[in-house]
Amino acid sequence: MKWHTDILGDDFEACTYQATGADGLERTATLVRHAPNRGPERPPVPRPLPRRAILFLHGWSDYFFNVELAQFWTDNGFEFFALDMHNHGRSLQPDTPGGFVADLDDYDAEIGKAIGIIGSLWPEEAGRPSLTLMGHSTGGLVAALWVSRHPGVAAHLVLNSPWLEMHGSSLVRRAARSMVGPLARYRPEAVLRLPERGFYWRSISSEAEGEWTLDNKYRPPMAFPVRAGWLRAVLAGHSRVARGLRIDIPILVLLSGASQTGMFWTEAMRSTDAVLDVNTIAIRAMALGRSVTLERIDGALHDVFLSPAHVRADAYARLSRWIRGYILEEGGKE
Repeated sequence: MKWHTDILGDDFEACTYQATGADGLERTATLVRHAPNRGPERPPVPRPLPRRAILFLHGWSDYFFNVELAQFWTDNGFEFFALDMHNHGRSLQPDTPGGFVADLDDYDAEIGKAIGIIGSLWPEEAGRPSLTLMGHSTGGLVAALWVSRHPGVAAHLVLNSPWLEMHGSSLVRRAARSMVGPLARYRPEAVLRLPERGFYWRSISSEAEGEWTLDNKYRPPMAFPVRAGWLRAVLAGHSRVARGLRIDIPILVLLSGASQTGMFWTEAMRSTDAVLDVNTIAIRAMALGRSVTLERIDGALHDVFLSPAHVRADAYARLSRWIRGYILEEGGKE
């Protein structure tokens, strides 16, 4: 693969590749890796075994930009990678609908190829690294579904405010599926006329109330248009979660302590999840597998690792505790 310096600067590299899905369509994806103090096109610096890698999947209408998150995993002995999936971020192509996917399984090929690329960076005699898959929001839903369909590939799963269910209850999901289904079947790229809410962007962007520098082309303030086929794909994913995924690896789910999802901006949106109903997600998380750790973080935003500094310090401390208990103890401390 051809690696080049990433948009995040000299400590990051990226490679863009094509992956052919089960439907025969070729899609563009971009793998990013944290490469501190490393020149372009150089492999990871060898370290004593066991080796560990993490692959991060972003949310809908989003891309990877959290340098602090990458540094955290690197400091904890992991090789950090992030995937900008097709129709998102670095992988956006001209004349393609941003954020669109007709079936969440369409991400399978690019995720599988990313994992293959990651494994190829280690010497053959060292074997494949132990992989942790991490996902945020819709990326958390995609990660959970992927792990459930590909047992034995990832050793651990970390979900940051995963979108596992619609607001309120499964009744809302069923009603939404019945309404969007016919349109999605015949016009999957049709745009649904829904109220636009830029409150989450407002809470994180340095152009508004937040502290994070965002590329508005990759992470639009009002998000990409919601299309019928995309919503049907997400609702189908929710239904699969509701039936139980039976994931047999340790899972960590991090959520805000509260939600604030009204139609008008309130100051509470600076310290709550302004996107998801976290209480519904907390209940649904128990359907993921046999070993689920749930961490509720007071004051956290939808992406808990974009919260104010003191809140995300709490989130990182909880994540560190889980890593020590479920990853380092399993493989032996380095």
